[in-house]
Order: sequence, then structure tokens, then C-alpha cells
Amino acid sequence: MSQITQREFCTVERDGHLTIVTMNRPEVMNSLHYEADLELHEVWNDFATDDDQWVGIITGAGEKAFSTGNDLKTHAQRGVRHFPPTGFAGLTTRFDLDKPVIAAVNGIAMGGGFELSLACDVVVASENAFFALSEPRVGLAALAGGVQYLPRAIGLPRAMGILLTGRRVPAAEAFSLGIVTALAPAGGALAEARQWAGQMLECAPLSLRATKEVARKTMLGDDFETKLMAAREFPAAKRLRSSEDYQEGPRAFAEKRKPQWKNR
Repeated sequence: MSQITQREFCTVERDGHLTIVTMNRPEVMNSLHYEADLELHEVWNDFATDDDQWVGIITGAGEKAFSTGNDLKTHAQRGVRHFPPTGFAGLTTRFDLDKPVIAAVNGIAMGGGFELSLACDVVVASENAFFALSEPRVGLAALAGGVQYLPRAIGLPRAMGILLTGRRVPAAEAFSLGIVTALAPAGGALAEARQWAGQMLECAPLSLRATKEVARKTMLGDDFETKLMAAREFPAAKRLRSSEDYQEGPRAFAEKRKPQWKNR
């Protein structure tokens, strides 16, 4: 029998050796702010240290969105966006978790939501889902892992075509590019993710953990973590975060108007 815990910004279900974490802010398309990130950081800390939990799934509440990323209205109010050390949703810069995590993308995965799926080991997407790193359209940049993970996943030329336009990538295209592991019918992403988790749970848990650690360390390289965490201090990134445009993008979104870029 599963055990469900309701948190302020998410729900956590433990079903045998499986943990299912649901971002629960459907009224804002499961976008997240610092407090939600911090709560999820603690949830994944619990998962990481619980020897009885072997596989995790992350999904979003409702049928419309996995996560639309940064809560831009909150960002506009505060003028700055902070993250816990483990990044967006407590996962995008969490490099010491060797348990498998599956993303069940049940709708829109934009910005941090796309970055979150890229940080997971297996991505199951519903056929009506789409992906976008839309940060440049709102004066930001995908510095929670997107600009690093995506080129590693699909190569630099195709990744730059997504990163530099903020365009939407439908689930079928994402599957063909290798961003998505498996497709599911609309409304079926979580059920399909559960099936993948079931197959994993038939395997020895320590074998899964060794496999994940070796694969990720081999493919990403030991310096990937250092480079990703240092990216915010690159000159262009520092200039962006101190610019007027960095404030204008979220403000324009919150005010439902087209942003007026000043290039400063």
C-alpha cells in the first residue's frame, strides 16, 4: 500500500521501493520559485538517504504542464532568482544521486522544466508534450543546466538551434532527437513511467546505482559539475544578471506585455 505525503509545493508518494514526486502548483503550470526548489531539495535528500527507496519519478500535477520553469511573476517581484545548491527542483545540479530518476513529462516542459527533464536518467513524455528553453525570450538564460546538458545530449549544432531561438520542440521531435526515451499517449506519461520503474525494480538496486554512476561520470566527465556551477560567473552571464533586460523580461511577463529590450 502506497504512502502519500502532501507538502506545500509537492506531493510525495512512496509505493514499495518507488518514490513519485509531483510538483503541485498547477495554477501556475507547476512553475517553481526558490521556496519550492528548497522543498524539493529536501524531498530528494530524503530519497537519496532512504535505503528502502530505489527508483524515483518526477512529474507535474494536472494535465497541462510538467513544469513551465521559473515562476516569473515571483522573479519580477523579487528582481532576482536564487537556487539551492542542487538547482531547479532540487535536481538539475544534484551530482551525487546515483539512484535512477525518471521524468514523466505530462505536458509543457519549458525553461527549468526542460532542464529538469535533461537532468533525469529516463524521460517519458506524453504525445502532447513539448519542450523549450525559452529563457532568452524573457531576458534570462538556461543556466540551471540547459546550456550544458542539451549539447551533450544531441550535439552542439542542433542544441544551439533550440537554445538560441527558444523554440518549442514537440514530443515526437524530442524523441527523434534523443531528448525523450519513450512516448506515451496523452495523459499516460506517469503510467508509462511506472512501467519503466517496474522494470528497473526487477534489477538489483546496487547494480542500477553502479550503472548510473559509471555512465554519467563517463559521458559527462569529472569536470562537468565544475564547469556547470562556474557558468554563472562567466562574464556574459554576470553581465546578463546585472542588466536592465534581466529585470525587464520577467516584469513584462508578469504585466502580460511584450518586453522592451535595451541591450543593457
